[in-house]
Amino acid sequence: MLHVTFLGEQAIIDSETGDAVSVPPRALTLLAYLVVHAGMPQPRHRLATLFWPDSPDTQALTNLRRELHHLRRALAGAPDLVVTTTDLCWRDGACEVDVRAFDAEHTRAIRADDDAMFDLHATAALGAYRGAFLPGCDDDWADPVRSGLEQECVDLCDRLAAARRRADDRRAAADLMRRRIRMRPLEETGYRLLMEIQAELGDRSGAVRTYHRCAAVLERELDVEPDPVTRDAFQRLLGDGIVHAPRDGGARAPTPPLVGRDAAVATLTDVWDRASAGRAELVVVTGDAGVGKTRLVTEFARGVRRRGAVVAAARCFAGTGRLPLAPVVDWLRDPVLGAACRQIDPQWRAAVDLLMSPGRAGRGGEGAAGAWRRTRFVEGLARALVAAARPTVLVLDDLQWCDGDTLDVLHYLVAALPRAPVLIAATMRNEDGDPARRLGLLAASAPVTTVELGPLDAASAADLADRLAGRSLTGAEHAILLAGTGGFPLHLVAAMQSGVVPGAGDERAARLQDLLGSRLAGLGADAAAVIALTAAAGRDVSLDLLVEAGDLDPVATVRAVDVLWRQRILRETGRGYDFTHDLLRDAAYQRINPPQRWLLHRRLAQGIELLHGDDLDPYSAQLARQYDRGGRPDRAVPHYLRAAELATATYGYDDAVRLNRAAVTAARSLPDSVGARRHELAALESSAAPLTASRGYASPELQASLERAVDLAEQLGQREQLAAGLVGLWSSRFVQGRNVDAERVASRALAVAQSTGDGESLGAAHFACGGSAVSLARPEEALVHFEAADALTPGGRTLWVGARYDVHGRAWVAHALWLCGRFDDARAAATTAVALARTDDQPYTLAVALAYGAVTQQLLGDSAALTRTVDELGKLCDRYAFAYYREWGMVLDGWLRDDTGPVADGVERLRSTGAFARMPYWLWLLADVHARAGRTGTARAILDAALTAARSHTDRWWLPQIERSRNDLA
Repeated sequence: MLHVTFLGEQAIIDSETGDAVSVPPRALTLLAYLVVHAGMPQPRHRLATLFWPDSPDTQALTNLRRELHHLRRALAGAPDLVVTTTDLCWRDGACEVDVRAFDAEHTRAIRADDDAMFDLHATAALGAYRGAFLPGCDDDWADPVRSGLEQECVDLCDRLAAARRRADDRRAAADLMRRRIRMRPLEETGYRLLMEIQAELGDRSGAVRTYHRCAAVLERELDVEPDPVTRDAFQRLLGDGIVHAPRDGGARAPTPPLVGRDAAVATLTDVWDRASAGRAELVVVTGDAGVGKTRLVTEFARGVRRRGAVVAAARCFAGTGRLPLAPVVDWLRDPVLGAACRQIDPQWRAAVDLLMSPGRAGRGGEGAAGAWRRTRFVEGLARALVAAARPTVLVLDDLQWCDGDTLDVLHYLVAALPRAPVLIAATMRNEDGDPARRLGLLAASAPVTTVELGPLDAASAADLADRLAGRSLTGAEHAILLAGTGGFPLHLVAAMQSGVVPGAGDERAARLQDLLGSRLAGLGADAAAVIALTAAAGRDVSLDLLVEAGDLDPVATVRAVDVLWRQRILRETGRGYDFTHDLLRDAAYQRINPPQRWLLHRRLAQGIELLHGDDLDPYSAQLARQYDRGGRPDRAVPHYLRAAELATATYGYDDAVRLNRAAVTAARSLPDSVGARRHELAALESSAAPLTASRGYASPELQASLERAVDLAEQLGQREQLAAGLVGLWSSRFVQGRNVDAERVASRALAVAQSTGDGESLGAAHFACGGSAVSLARPEEALVHFEAADALTPGGRTLWVGARYDVHGRAWVAHALWLCGRFDDARAAATTAVALARTDDQPYTLAVALAYGAVTQQLLGDSAALTRTVDELGKLCDRYAFAYYREWGMVLDGWLRDDTGPVADGVERLRSTGAFARMPYWLWLLADVHARAGRTGTARAILDAALTAARSHTDRWWLPQIERSRNDLA
């Protein structure tokens, strides 16, 4: 049986296998039209004109026949699609169609005689309605169908919620109202009903948060406040004792107007015009903190949203309190982008599912081998961000704190999808450096437009002050305000709201603290307590957590949050509350004395555990940070490690490194003990894979981490961990070209592994010994070790260094066989390694096999095979962004084509990363190209460098050939 869905996504699914049936989007849209007109034959000529109005009649009918062919094949002869020579018709039969199921259940619900039958059919109808009809389809005929189905769903939510309230099932009623709000976020009815239900449930914080959310959405989308009916409903809730009604009737402080920024707005508009026309653009608004960067971008985004653009906003935070790729998560939570994601190819949608559910089992711990999965993951997220297929603005506030993994997603977006109609609009503080340097590769992939904001000039500052005051201030008052605030809008607003103007000579940080203190002094002790707790939280915090962690009773907490929200000190974020500006958070935190901070952080940590004890994963980074700042590093370390594990599982390697580093720091702050050392060892082990993936094997940070892990494992008597750490350290030293040290470490690893009796540890140690023996020109010894490694490890097991044992070992043993003069065996081993790699789904393993195979083919003089191999290797490395082996391919390809350019580039890239393994061989290849071109002087100089490298690094396997070549050119 086939399941056809048009609600929330467009697909034909085979119910038995769960696989999607391939069918072009236009054919699905045609099927949707027939389905919504089920039982009514549609003339072919009418359908052709409707779907291809700009094509001649003959071409339109041809197009119809083509799409009909795709449909009939996809439906596999199902009788539901009735086709004649003159018309097409859908008649319900063998296929399940969500639109038809919704329509049938909706009809039964409306006709139901009692609440029980209504509940049964309404629930079934809502289950069938998984989202908007044909999301992303702009055909004129689809709009009224979409609106009609949505209205029917909204009506069912209202009626079913009322029935559930009558049945005293208010939690279910609240869920229905939340669903209604998601469908109709600008209709206040849903918010009012949800507030009433939350009040009946005794959910004080929920009712206030719902009202705040309503007000925030209306202000952002329509620039209006809730209508009197909604405000009156809120006042009734306040009057019922949930919180005390404010004296000002609940009015919120007005949004400060945007003044003095006409030139900046014009620049943003120009960039947007280019982006919306189909060119990925990047704009960065820079300036000092408090100068109005966020205010400018917010106002700009509001304007383009009203003109039909998709706008998704995210904010970066300093510190370790968020999980990786948090900005991308925030963007994808946007209703439009979230709905559009359901339409993308399943392989890309899997990336979104993994990111949005980071607790799933991931494969991010594969080190370098995980790079290819990360590339696919990053590509999936980038494609999801442009899935709406309409002009999109991605707002990124506080770029200076953005994680590198989010920047990688944006880099892929602008580099691989340059015609996407998307604008990345970021803000960045001036004091945090040059935007181009912070953006790295992203800046090299797209033009960066920088908008520099400075303080307001005297005229603009006076204009803002007059508007805030509601009158024309005197020249003297303007002068005092300008001198005291420096023309910074945030300071000027704070001064006008507090009625206190700081001295002209004050530092800006002290000035803002004075202004904040003055504002808080007029709000009462409860507001000050909530401000302190929110500042200690470090990011958006839920009302429930403020209640759980604070000293105030729930009523007082809710009342204080409402006051702070109305004063625009706090803003509603969708999941909680946060400061309207980071400077306010910083200033508020500075006002807390150290003992009080310690207490607040502990209370927040305990509150998180009490509220979310059944699923701490989404809060692991935040929980670790709170325990760490609360003087409990022993409690912080496990949560840092869990957050790092989640980051690695979603290929957030930069964040994983940062979190593991924080865990190491926390562990080292503990008094020296066995427990403290175990904590540190666990953190160092956790950091190995993400460090390898993000920094490379030759990374000094990886080396230091492995050396410390080895020391700790030995101190603790952890033999298997010691063996694993030694093999990891061997890989680092080998790639660095430190062959004597690498061999010493490999021999030690083998001795330790033999004492454990663990087969996998022994296999890894033998592999390391075999690799070192090849480089030291002891090929017979290498063959023994590689044979032992192959025998001790089951097929398909993955090495710590990334690839499969059986593949990597056979690929490398080919070099040992060549050194032994067993040329046919070398060719066979290399061929077998590549064939084995092709049976795996891991491109990294294939890259290893191809790279080693290419070297073998060069050694054998098989130019035809080498040409094919380096071509495939290059494409594979480009596709999955594999470094190291990409450089191998560059060098060998240049040598093959007598082109010194790629050979020299490849050698220099290897050197720049500290990868000196096989450097004498690479230099010999470069010298050989020069020698064949008659540049003997250059060739001699390079061979001298190769001899020096071979002797200094004890890299002996290619030394005889280098010496022969040098003698030939003497």
